[in-house]
Amino acid sequence: MSERPKVLIIIGDASETLDTMYPFYRLIEAGMQPVVAAPEKRRYQMVMHEVKPGWTITKEWEGYTIEADITFAEIDPDQYAGIMFSGGRAPEYIRYDRDLVRVTKAFFAAEKPIASVCHGVEIPAYADCVRGRRMATVPKCQFDLEVCGGIFVDEPCVVDGNLVSGRTFHDNGHYLGPWIDMLVKATSGAGTVASS
Repeated sequence: MSERPKVLIIIGDASETLDTMYPFYRLIEAGMQPVVAAPEKRRYQMVMHEVKPGWTITKEWEGYTIEADITFAEIDPDQYAGIMFSGGRAPEYIRYDRDLVRVTKAFFAAEKPIASVCHGVEIPAYADCVRGRRMATVPKCQFDLEVCGGIFVDEPCVVDGNLVSGRTFHDNGHYLGPWIDMLVKATSGAGTVASS
């Protein structure tokens, strides 16, 4: 049996639990190998983000933990079929990592399937990869996208070429399927892949 196609999930401290775990398990269901990448190879604390009733800002609770399989510095983009930028508070901090910027630029240049949700947009925005691209993101990150030349779209799933995005984990059922479909098509000769 041939090796399953590998797909990166980008995380850091305080990545959003559902933004991370839903694609993690969907990739497995689709016959692919999710590879969790972070600044260091260690266990990370994820969080749950929700606007609490009566609040106007997001409240944060601790979620599950997840182990990073690889560091950003160790990533060879040629070894991966696609990449997913998870949300939560992590992107605000990890976007400045030089290796993550290198990797992000490589995936956009190669036009491999890319997914982004919520605050995940802050990574490709900082890497100067969103100019002229239509993307969904949480409304509070609209500025981050637009100031870097992107086009904000307030929809549960936005597909712009190889780039698929959603606003928050509430959109998981809308944007993840089209991204998985892209990965399946891109890797149809690279291993056993189940339909999504």
